[in-house]
Amino acid sequence: MSGEPLIFEIKRNSLDDGPGIRTVIFFKGCPLSCPWCQNPEGRRPRVDISFDRKKCIGCKTCIKVCKKSALDRHPQYFIEREKCDLCFECADNCPTGALARVGRHIPVQEIVDSVVRDIPFFNTSGGGVTLSGGEATLFMPYASSLLQALKLNGVSALLETCGHFDFDAFDELMYPWLDAIYYDLKILDPEWHRKICGVPNDRILANFERLHARALKGGVPVLPRIPLVPRLTAVKPNLRALAAYLKKHRVKKLSLLPYNPLWQDKMIMVGMPGAYEQAGWMPERDIKLCRSFFKRFELV
Repeated sequence: MSGEPLIFEIKRNSLDDGPGIRTVIFFKGCPLSCPWCQNPEGRRPRVDISFDRKKCIGCKTCIKVCKKSALDRHPQYFIEREKCDLCFECADNCPTGALARVGRHIPVQEIVDSVVRDIPFFNTSGGGVTLSGGEATLFMPYASSLLQALKLNGVSALLETCGHFDFDAFDELMYPWLDAIYYDLKILDPEWHRKICGVPNDRILANFERLHARALKGGVPVLPRIPLVPRLTAVKPNLRALAAYLKKHRVKKLSLLPYNPLWQDKMIMVGMPGAYEQAGWMPERDIKLCRSFFKRFELV
C-alpha cells in the first residue's frame, strides 16, 4: 500500500502479544474485514476520530468549536461523519480526551528511541517488540526499516499477521529480521472465508504453508492461531477442517483465542456499525468443546 503508514497505538508493558514483556506497535489498515475484529479502529488505513462517551463530561466545548456542525449529543455515534472534515479542532479542545485522533505517522527513529528504553525489561523477560494492527505487512518498506533498526539495537521482533500479503516482498523486506510469527488462521473453507472475512484465503494458506515448511527446517518459528468466534469460526465443521489441515502440514503447536467482546464498544467509538453481535465472553464449556478438536496438538 502506498503512502505513509499510520500507527494508532504503541502499547508498552504488554503480556498478551508474545513472550515476555513487550511493546506492541499497532498499524492502521487491514486487507480483511472480519466482523469480530478486536481492533476496529485499526481497520481503515486513514486517520479517524473517535468519541468515548464514558469520558465525556457534557461541557459542549467541542460543539462550540466545530465549524461543520458535525457534533450532536443525541445520535448514537455523536459525530455526524458525513459532515466531519477531520479538522480535529474538537479533539484538540476536548478537556477530557473523549474526542481523539486515531492514527498518526511516526518516524521509525522516534519509535526506536522509545523502544530502546525498555531493553532491560525485554532482556530480563525474554520479550521484545510485536508488530500488530491492523496489518503491518501492508506497509512493508516502513516495517522493514523498523525491523532492521530494532535488530541493530538487539531487540527481538515478532509479527502478528492475517497472512494476506505478497510472499516475495515479505521474504525480502520483513522475514530476515523477524524472530517469530504469529499467524492467524480463521476459516478453512474458501467461500465461507471470503463471505465472512471479505477476501479468499488461498494466499493466506499458501503463505502459511511456505513459512511453516521453513520453520520445520530451522527457519523463523510460526505459531498458528485460531480465533474462536461463536457461529463463525467456532463451529464444528470449521474446527474439524482446521485440525485436519494443521495435522497434514505437521503442525505441533497452536494457539486458540477465545472470543473477546470488548471490541464492540470500540466499534461505536469510531462510528462503525457492527455486522456481528455476541454479548459476553465465551463460556468455558464452549471453549472446552473447541479444544477437544485439537487434542493431538500442544496448545499454547
